[in-house]
Amino acid sequence: MKKLFAVLALGGLMISCGGKEKKEEKKEGFEMNRTKTEAKAPAAEAESVPVDLSNKGVGPIKSVTFADEVDSEMAAKGEKIFSTVCIACHAVDKRMIGPALKGVLERRSPEWVMNMIINPDVMLKEDPIAKALLKEYNNAIMLNQNLSEEDARNVTEYLRTL
Repeated sequence: MKKLFAVLALGGLMISCGGKEKKEEKKEGFEMNRTKTEAKAPAAEAESVPVDLSNKGVGPIKSVTFADEVDSEMAAKGEKIFSTVCIACHAVDKRMIGPALKGVLERRSPEWVMNMIINPDVMLKEDPIAKALLKEYNNAIMLNQNLSEEDARNVTEYLRTL
């Protein structure tokens, strides 16, 4: 009885795994592709807000003068603040909730940057560049982190190193 069962099982296995070639059928007509593709904007259009180094923004900072060399102590303090407070919404070299900050001082004046850090509520209501950025970033508002002028200056010094 055991031999008969073993022979039948082996025969069934051979028949099911036999040398029959499976033919792929290609049906004509409608074909649906379920992969989602998203049109991406070219890099040149990534930032439609114009560069404006003359706008100083709205807030207490009216003038900032940089030394020729980056103050490494201030930059280190600024990097620490950036990595604890700003990193949630900003990356150095890629767009996130907020804009990438690499090269920001080539697009905005230091006064504008510091006023945006210290005074984002008023800037978003009154400054044309801040309003345009708000629109470009899907109305994601920059929260006031209650940083001091010294903190903002340190962060700005860090941004010079990027």
